[in-house]
Amino acid sequence: MLPALIFVILVTQIPFAITIVISFMKWNAAYPDDISFGTLQNYITVFTDADLLRAVFVTVGLTVSVVLVSAVLGLAIALLLDRKFIGRGFVRTLMITPFLIVPVAAALLFKHAIFNPSYGLVNGLLTTVFGENAPQPDLMSTYPLLGIGIVLVWQWTPFMMLIMLAGLQSRPMDVYEAALVDGAGPGQTFRFITLPHLRRYIELAALLGTIYIVQNFDTVFTMTSGGLGTANLPYVIYQEFFVAQDYGVASAVGVIVVIASLVIATFALRTASTLLKEENS
Repeated sequence: MLPALIFVILVTQIPFAITIVISFMKWNAAYPDDISFGTLQNYITVFTDADLLRAVFVTVGLTVSVVLVSAVLGLAIALLLDRKFIGRGFVRTLMITPFLIVPVAAALLFKHAIFNPSYGLVNGLLTTVFGENAPQPDLMSTYPLLGIGIVLVWQWTPFMMLIMLAGLQSRPMDVYEAALVDGAGPGQTFRFITLPHLRRYIELAALLGTIYIVQNFDTVFTMTSGGLGTANLPYVIYQEFFVAQDYGVASAVGVIVVIASLVIATFALRTASTLLKEENS
């Protein structure tokens, strides 16, 4: 294990330690002669700058909404796919496909082929159904965050569905048979048996989804380039580091994102360990 441990430390922990050090430095590439260490100004800037605070709210709002919608849709699809029907394996494979597509490719697909106001699929369908006088909304100009959220929901719903489908297939069927014998209906079995059994799986799916979605950069960069109030924290890190070249502020934002992700990951690991204990018992 020692070589693997050394490799992990070299590629993860040392860069993170360096990032922490830089986050306490006043370091802007535009002023190479004005570099100092031992300042909290970068963190003060993160929590007081209006643009950075807006990015925090965008990140939280986008993450929460995408996780909630993806979890609900994933649960609904998992319940449908848990039933036996002809071609169930093929349908499951199709449902997983969005999760396997490269995020940049998915963002480009939605931006140009679906949401485009001139030749996009959405406006084309509206014209087909309602005629030439149909409304032609420009989603990426009027509601850009909604457009980004739709793409993320489309990509992450299969992930939620996979975890919840695994939970459904691990249900103790003897409990359901006993409930049916006692006269319980579908709604009662879902509320009092299925949902309690799936609680840990839903928590795990939501926590893992939050870890990944809070770090999303590809979709925001590809669809809006952070414009129209869609800049989230990962995009702010890119902008501060590569555009403004303020390495101190960029590192401070990065440290905050990593700490938040570690907190969420801790809850995810605890949930996963609880699941494993339940399965073994």
